[in-house]
Amino acid sequence: MKSNLLSDSFAILIDEQIVDQVNLLSYPDQVCCAIKLDGQRLYAGCRDNEQPAIWSLRNTDGQLELGLIDAIGKQPSTTELLAVIEAALTYYPTQKKVALTVAQSQFPELFATGVLTVDGNRVTAYAETFWQQSRLWHQGGGIPCPIRYGFSQGRRHPLRSPKPSGLVYRRYIPWLGRTLNLRRPAIDTDLQRFNCWMNDPMVAAFWQETGDMQKHRHYLEAIDVDPHMLNLIACLDDEPFGYFEVYWAKEDRIAPFYDAHDFDRGWHVLIGEPQMRGKPFVTAWLPSISHYLFLDDCRTQRIVIEPRVDNHKMMRNLAHGGYANLKEFDFPHKRAALHMLLREHFFSEQLWLPRSSIATHSLSLS
Repeated sequence: MKSNLLSDSFAILIDEQIVDQVNLLSYPDQVCCAIKLDGQRLYAGCRDNEQPAIWSLRNTDGQLELGLIDAIGKQPSTTELLAVIEAALTYYPTQKKVALTVAQSQFPELFATGVLTVDGNRVTAYAETFWQQSRLWHQGGGIPCPIRYGFSQGRRHPLRSPKPSGLVYRRYIPWLGRTLNLRRPAIDTDLQRFNCWMNDPMVAAFWQETGDMQKHRHYLEAIDVDPHMLNLIACLDDEPFGYFEVYWAKEDRIAPFYDAHDFDRGWHVLIGEPQMRGKPFVTAWLPSISHYLFLDDCRTQRIVIEPRVDNHKMMRNLAHGGYANLKEFDFPHKRAALHMLLREHFFSEQLWLPRSSIATHSLSLS
């Protein structure tokens, strides 16, 4: 079924081949590449003031193939190749892999890091491994911190890296025709907006953090100095619309309620702008926060979230995002439902893109 078109420049068929003219942006190694699909040709522009390279993209008998037609007299760069692979796997969202006509000797780094493999006699990029490459979306590189243990509130856990600043994640959302950014809050700049969001009746019903500007300044300052928490402002292009708090579960209040592992992450969210609530936006930000947390540390195998049991809309959204509803339990302040997303499930099922129908999943903690 064809999705609602929210951008004149982009048309997508969920679970089907894309058939309309498409524009897409990719950000490998923090370089903005503009991609255009015209029939079976991809035009990739990653260098200023130069004509775009031309690639062929064919889906023949279920086999997706990507090959260079014209690079304006130059060999494709690693940046360009990453961008066109992302485009190919985005335009054909049900494909698990794409075969490439490139020389094995040309991109040793991509073979060494698992972006490319040799499948039979073909160079191949698998979607499951490609989307785990932090260099395309994570703006800090996603380099794990060496392990050294400490204690917080009687719990032994790895000490965490210093918090990042500025932009941490960037991804173009095809069905919105906009780029989703996650960035750290700047208290002086974002405080008034944050205060307005927290006092919105729909937000307050679940967050219960209404108050004045001074209260919310102290709130944000407390998170800044808490090593187990990281807060983020979500934007479409440069327009803020929501707020996330992500945390290391081992040091969080959720830890006593399940067998928390060292690198489990969790998150909370509020969508402050009413015009950006609804399904097309949920299918952008929900998989993006999951994707960011998996990219941020490759040792993170599980993400948890514990909405209130009466937040039925959120639980439906989580089910569509691949989260399993494990159990209900009682926090001091609410009756909660523990949901969990496995790294393997997210990447093997390609859950960074929406599906027309997603079954509710179950799993065990074993």
